[in-house]
Amino acid sequence: MTTPSSSGIPRGGPPLTEEDAEDLLRCICFKTGPPRTVGAELEWLVHELRDPRLPVPPHRLAAAIDTVRALPLVAALTFEPGGQLELSSPPAASLMECLDSLAADLRAVREALAPLGLGLSGYGVDPWHAPRARVLHEPRYDAMELVLGRTGPSGRAMMCESASVQVCLDAGLDGPGPLGYRRRWRLAHLLGAVLVAAFANSPVHGGRRTGWRSTRQLLWDELDPSRALAPSPDGSADGTPYGEPRAAWAAHVLDTPVMCVRMPQGPWPVPEGLTFREWLRTGGPRRADADDLRYHMTTLFPPVRPRGHLELRMIDAQSGPDGWMVPIAVTTALFEDPVAAETAHRAVDPLEALAGQAPAPRNPLWRIAAREGLTDPALHRAALDVFPAALEALPRIGASPEVVGAVAAFHERYVMRGCCPADELQEVAS
Repeated sequence: MTTPSSSGIPRGGPPLTEEDAEDLLRCICFKTGPPRTVGAELEWLVHELRDPRLPVPPHRLAAAIDTVRALPLVAALTFEPGGQLELSSPPAASLMECLDSLAADLRAVREALAPLGLGLSGYGVDPWHAPRARVLHEPRYDAMELVLGRTGPSGRAMMCESASVQVCLDAGLDGPGPLGYRRRWRLAHLLGAVLVAAFANSPVHGGRRTGWRSTRQLLWDELDPSRALAPSPDGSADGTPYGEPRAAWAAHVLDTPVMCVRMPQGPWPVPEGLTFREWLRTGGPRRADADDLRYHMTTLFPPVRPRGHLELRMIDAQSGPDGWMVPIAVTTALFEDPVAAETAHRAVDPLEALAGQAPAPRNPLWRIAAREGLTDPALHRAALDVFPAALEALPRIGASPEVVGAVAAFHERYVMRGCCPADELQEVAS
């Protein structure tokens, strides 16, 4: 019986029963209360400053990793398997605290990379290099590449060539209303498609246009559905397909195959088709415990992932030095301000019929969003409602004039015209 150490290696703990696992999932995945905190995770492609089309040699990337890891950052710093740099902010008490902290860390990172001749690019997928070589060789990523590779090359591309802006918000209140966690869960899965469409920024992958505005979202669509999909809509009592999220998520976690079984020594076993529920029932290849369940949840990649709070994982990385701030500000305003949240709920109501009963991102709504962006009339109408609502709400939640101005500029440049950053990148690529 084992539990993970800080390095992720198991070291011993009490076994877990199936009933214990269900109770634990219901308790830890939707921690309800008044929405208070905001967080974000920013992923960046590392490139050559003199010519981003040139691949960064592994030894220079390793030197960059060592340099950046020595910085005294507020955010947690990690690197993705292809060398993408990720900054994960701690929970902040306000939008501006989150943005200011990340902005300071980003300045420090860019200043440290510049003398090495390296910089950061914000695209949903690498527009120049495919495939990127995996630079991190750890048991987790060895297992991940094997498991995700069973359905084709998109798994490796997602690991090594993609980047995103992830917004982390409290689950919400345990009750009705626009800030209740059930309505926020539904909003995340419908508004998520609008965010995919508005912020799509990956039409070029490996030097060729793919025909999708968000190729990153296409990669997620092509992964093993048990690992990359939201829980199947369960049909609530009022007829909507986003019923009780606690029960739906708990069942989804337990019925998804485990990616790997961590061991103290040697390569980690990578069973095929062994769900966590079956692991609990059979006890092999070793008994599972609560830390194994928590680790298992980190190997599930739905577009909205509950981890006490809600992780919104569907937004492409954004170009420009401050472009990353806009999706964080818009999403936070639409979830945290009650008036804006109510507007957002009404705006996405018509999208539910288009989504149908299939889970995101493999439903018509999400596929249209990734392929067509805001050229789709239904998504454009929703965006024309939610962006002004966010703009009105931002001063109410303490956003600075600079942040409000950046959102207003994005709204005018893209949303009002029915386009997205990918459309400009299409023009550059041509």
